[in-house]
Amino acid sequence: MLQKLRKNSEGFTLIELMIVIAIIGILAAIAIPNFISYRNKAFCSAAESDAHATAAAIADWYAIPANVTLVGFGQLGITPSGTNAITVGGTPDAIVISVTDGSTRCPAAYQASQTPDWAGGVFTKSM
Repeated sequence: MLQKLRKNSEGFTLIELMIVIAIIGILAAIAIPNFISYRNKAFCSAAESDAHATAAAIADWYAIPANVTLVGFGQLGITPSGTNAITVGGTPDAIVISVTDGSTRCPAAYQASQTPDWAGGVFTKSM
């Protein structure tokens, strides 16, 4: 019966195609802002990861009994991810690792929620 009403049985109607395009547009409108947010938070995670990797390298440095002076970042052999900058300071008893987010894309709301570790685009880890 339906075949009698429909003369051309091949392809999709214009209404069906418009509905599919509208659904794809709605999904994209929801997904794109979330994707951008996740990507920006990844820059924060990269800075935090650099700090933790530096802390592990410093722990390895001081595992050798002859190493008793403050280690410099250049002696660790670590490459920061992206455009991040890492500094190591303090004393051998109280080492401070600071990683600056070079991309400046780490959201301020994320930094504020992670205080006191984040301040002004710089992640600080004390050992």
